[in-house]
Amino acid sequence: MQSIAVISDVHANLLALDAVLKDISERKIERIVNLGDVLFGPLDPVGTAKRLMELDHVVNIMGNCDEILLRSNVNSLTYQFVHPLLSKEILDWIFTFKKTWFFENLLFCHGTPVSNERYLLEETTTAGVTYKSVEHLDEELVEVQSDYILCGHSHVSKTVFVPKTRKAIVNVGSVGLPAYDDEQPTPHCMESLSPYAKYVILKKNNNNNHWLIEHIQVPYDWDRASDMAQQNARNDYAYAIKTGRVQER
Repeated sequence: MQSIAVISDVHANLLALDAVLKDISERKIERIVNLGDVLFGPLDPVGTAKRLMELDHVVNIMGNCDEILLRSNVNSLTYQFVHPLLSKEILDWIFTFKKTWFFENLLFCHGTPVSNERYLLEETTTAGVTYKSVEHLDEELVEVQSDYILCGHSHVSKTVFVPKTRKAIVNVGSVGLPAYDDEQPTPHCMESLSPYAKYVILKKNNNNNHWLIEHIQVPYDWDRASDMAQQNARNDYAYAIKTGRVQER
């Protein structure tokens, strides 16, 4: 039976990444797809990069925050922390990330098949975050040929089946940052409501085109990871990592 581990949104949380990689290794899964947003976080971006660069069986997809790190200057606290730490070797590695990746009847992307800055399952309004209707998803994905679409970006793990086009959309959740708030496109919060490191395992029975989808939540020392963010003056990351929730302001 074929197996693929799909990770996303590590956000420089090496402790969470190591816990997930250990779990993947113990399950003897050799193929890993990383859906992006790897280093954008106030913890250990260099250690995180080195860990993934050591692995020769990982397909890396370009996240919106990966692209931000390739810019010369950005008005962002996280960018100002991370970018000066990155060597040319690490930046060259990020440049190799793919926009999307196809494997059999699977499509892997960071946000949507056409944009790493947009949510695939969710939409944001002035009233908050809601999930798109199946009609909306049917229309958005009508030209996508793949039966399964694996995404990240919102950090909230979920599987949604779209009846008309008969597609399964799988948000694999976040390895390293279980909650955050953002001002774009409208102010909103994304919360997974638990501090576990999250990823997905896909298993295929070779007798058909269906994949078993397993959402995994891995415990790790999130208190220590939270302390690292706190030491770098990022209470927002510290609270999110420890609780899976956004800190009230």
